[in-house]
Amino acid sequence: MSEDALVQLTNEIKACVACQLKENRTQVVPGVYGQSNGICFVGEAPGYYEDQKGLPFVGRSGKLLDNMLEGIGLERDDVSILNVIKCRPTTNERGNRTPTESELRFCGDRWLFKQLKLLNPRLIVTLGGIALKFFIPKAKVTKYVGKQHNTNYGLGIFVTYHPAYILRNYNIMETYNEHFEEIKKTLNSTTNETTHIHNTQSKSKSKQKSLSDFFKSD
Repeated sequence: MSEDALVQLTNEIKACVACQLKENRTQVVPGVYGQSNGICFVGEAPGYYEDQKGLPFVGRSGKLLDNMLEGIGLERDDVSILNVIKCRPTTNERGNRTPTESELRFCGDRWLFKQLKLLNPRLIVTLGGIALKFFIPKAKVTKYVGKQHNTNYGLGIFVTYHPAYILRNYNIMETYNEHFEEIKKTLNSTTNETTHIHNTQSKSKSKQKSLSDFFKSD
């Protein structure tokens, strides 16, 4: 990975005024980068807190994602975290809204693919249905979740739920833990370098998070 090229691309993303989402944003949210040839999580778009801070997944969903990463022996700095769309989509009342298909395609084709090319991730993990639909347009999370899939772009993805969905559906927290265990196994199976992903089963189990753990840590 060329760090200079990634810095240049990030600056270009921050300066983007190519679509109407520029009108109501506070900040562009390019994403954060971990190791090259590592793992990359892809969500749909920034929300309120991300728009304010210019960073992805910094609200309650981000805190849950951090806890899930800890459960498989990772820290946020170890991974790349991106969104398909780089500016917050808002309603007329300035609330969050789901991005349109055209917004998703325009921004993702313009920026996300360039980021992925430079990062060359060993594993891409889609968080939620909107991010999944960017890679596989007609896919539904319920059919694809918890598994790896090939895409027409020559990129393999692992599909899991958005952390916000887990916060609303805490009864599937055990399944979410299983997904992250599968992510760890998949990543370990593709590399001999296990410095950042620990293989000790006991450590993994001891750090698995329940939703009650998450709320207690607030």
